[in-house]
Amino acid sequence: MNLGDRLMGKPARSRMRTIALALGICGLALLAAQRTAFSSEAAVVIAPPALDEPVSATTAHEETAVFAGGCFWGVQGVFQHVRGVTRAVSGYSGGQRDTAQYETVSGGETGHAESVQVTFDPTKVTYGQLLQVYFSVIQDPTELNRQGPDSGTQYRSAVFPLNDTQRRVAQSYIAQLDKAHSFPAPIVTKTEPFKGFYPAESYHQNYLTLHPNSAYIAINDMPKVENLKRLFPNLYRDKPVLVEAAQ
Repeated sequence: MNLGDRLMGKPARSRMRTIALALGICGLALLAAQRTAFSSEAAVVIAPPALDEPVSATTAHEETAVFAGGCFWGVQGVFQHVRGVTRAVSGYSGGQRDTAQYETVSGGETGHAESVQVTFDPTKVTYGQLLQVYFSVIQDPTELNRQGPDSGTQYRSAVFPLNDTQRRVAQSYIAQLDKAHSFPAPIVTKTEPFKGFYPAESYHQNYLTLHPNSAYIAINDMPKVENLKRLFPNLYRDKPVLVEAAQ
């Protein structure tokens, strides 16, 4: 049972006090929601990447990509609604295996970012299209070491290319978006060396689907799913693909 579940039955004041004393999940979600008028980052209409991975009759039907863009609950939740994605797992990337635990990563000194490993069929959705969704509706690429109410290097915006082609596509797209002034400020998203991906604890998996009415999810992440549906109707699917077993 995760922290949010354990607090469900407590009075609001007690619940907030307990959260404030605990290591908060994804930026002390309920506390942040009450303290600020923050809402999900507005989606930005952007052009597709001019450079994308080539797709042919010999293209493999499964590929993996890793993205970091704030709390992994929302990142995972959006990608789970993208057609062609066969699996999306919340986890940690950027640091070492022995520090890939939530409590340790939350300290912000492990090098890890809360990340999502996306397995997809490139004949149905390309790596470039995933990048377009990532930059358009999932996170604000102009925020340095933070997303919304969450701050720290563990919430940074980063792409972890798994091969040279992914690196070229990601770097080319960032340059393209910056040159077009697609955002009101320069993009701070970095392509970082891939050192490994480590799945997060089971209670972090499928969090958006399991807790759609929690304050954090309702305020910060459900609008992103709606933006995916609105801006990318050809990529949106109503039924999310869920992580099938606890990690």
